[in-house]
Amino acid sequence: MDQEDQDRAQEQELDRARAAPLVRDALPALAAELARLLEEEGERELAICAHDLRIIADCGCGDDFCQSFYTERRPTGPYGPGHRNVPLFADRGYLILDVVHGRIMFVEVLDRPELRPALTAALAPSPAPARAAAGAGASPGPVVGAEGEHPGP
Repeated sequence: MDQEDQDRAQEQELDRARAAPLVRDALPALAAELARLLEEEGERELAICAHDLRIIADCGCGDDFCQSFYTERRPTGPYGPGHRNVPLFADRGYLILDVVHGRIMFVEVLDRPELRPALTAALAPSPAPARAAAGAGASPGPVVGAEGEHPGP
């Protein structure tokens, strides 16, 4: 792949990320809870960042108790240097963030089954413009980055 192809691939990936739904739109109560809990933990910078998190991909583990999702591109291996977990003390269920160099990369959400329908809807592919105009929806396909095991702690 030459440099032009690499640049084009990066731009396409950025376009997909920009089009990903905001957590505050898809899961407003969770977004508010994340911001509040981060503030309570003294993680002010992360609380501010939590306002603009996007749902990039489902974790893909397939466990019915898991509603976790990526907020940045899934890594090809471990997160490496600069990675830390930020456990949040939620009233119910579990919330643990994977943070790398001050960026929230992954939100681990466990035992919150009521979030699954909204998360699934947020990750559903949008109809292609030409097909939407014709009245046909896009056929569902795999979610990018949804393969693999649950990355939890």
